[in-house]
Amino acid sequence: MTLLLPPRWMRWIHLHPPARLRAWLLALVCLWLPWSVVNAQSLKGWDDWKAAYMQADGRVLDTAQKSISHSEGQGFAMVLATAANDRAAFDKLWTWTQNNIGVRNDNLFAWRWEPGRGVTDTNTAADGDIFIAWGLARAADTFKHPPYKDKAVQIARAIREKMVVDGTPWGTVLKPGVTGFDSPRGLVVNLSYWVFPAFDALNKIDPHPQWEALTKSGLRLTEIARFGRWQLPPDWMLLVNPLEPSPTHVPRHGYDAARIPLYLHWAGHVGKPADQARLEPFFNFWTQFKCAAFLPAWTNVLDNSIDSYGAEPGVAAIRTLVSTGKPPTKNPPMNAQSYYSATLGLLVEVAARERAKR
Repeated sequence: MTLLLPPRWMRWIHLHPPARLRAWLLALVCLWLPWSVVNAQSLKGWDDWKAAYMQADGRVLDTAQKSISHSEGQGFAMVLATAANDRAAFDKLWTWTQNNIGVRNDNLFAWRWEPGRGVTDTNTAADGDIFIAWGLARAADTFKHPPYKDKAVQIARAIREKMVVDGTPWGTVLKPGVTGFDSPRGLVVNLSYWVFPAFDALNKIDPHPQWEALTKSGLRLTEIARFGRWQLPPDWMLLVNPLEPSPTHVPRHGYDAARIPLYLHWAGHVGKPADQARLEPFFNFWTQFKCAAFLPAWTNVLDNSIDSYGAEPGVAAIRTLVSTGKPPTKNPPMNAQSYYSATLGLLVEVAARERAKR
């Protein structure tokens, strides 16, 4: 390979002895190194996560569900890839997502794909679509690729048009999917689909009052969705007055609702008295089991029963983040966890890093 330098650089090198040249080059490297480190920012555990859960073509495997793939997993991974500054991984993730679950004609994504069968449910999952749009918006900035932003705007608008409902007694709310969540008594919602940091980001590329309205309704519902001994929100809830756990789902606070404090922390809804009041039920639940190595994966919000097996490390990582402001110092190996637990652990790492910059 031939290295071509500007003529004035060649003259400078010719006129200066090797010792001075080496000093000059060292100074140049020292100036360049901090910039390169910042712009090659990585995510601890990301390579191990990819090795365990991401195929070479960009498909994310949910190892606890027979290695299916879903829009949530693809969206999670796209956001993580931007945090890891991994353009190659992001492009593979986005290509697989478009080619395999981008089968709808409304800029939203089929939520479920199975090996050997392809798409097995063309309905959407709001959190998956939100993470995909957010990942694209982040990638447009991180990788300086404007077409990603254009697509993110299309998806964001489709989310608002198809899954955001105005004028309810609780304000503007989010349907979990385009179809299947309306009932004669009211709408069934999942508060863990209110991805607060994503709403802030999507409002910047798709300015609309609905994004701020979603944040407002999510904060309010988190305050009043209090059930059972620990006054926790259930995974699935019926929007009637007063609120009820969804009668068509098991009445648990579990692996879905565990994400609520993560998103509150990530978006900066911590520190103020109102913020602490929203988080208090979670702290009460976590503190109950803090002295033991056991943290239940779920509690039934109607009879206060808990599981007989502990929550996976990803949920414990959320507890550590929200309690201390920092991620855990040690995590189990990626391949010793389920896809969901390992992914929550990485999301905690990103949330801690990005929350610290606010």
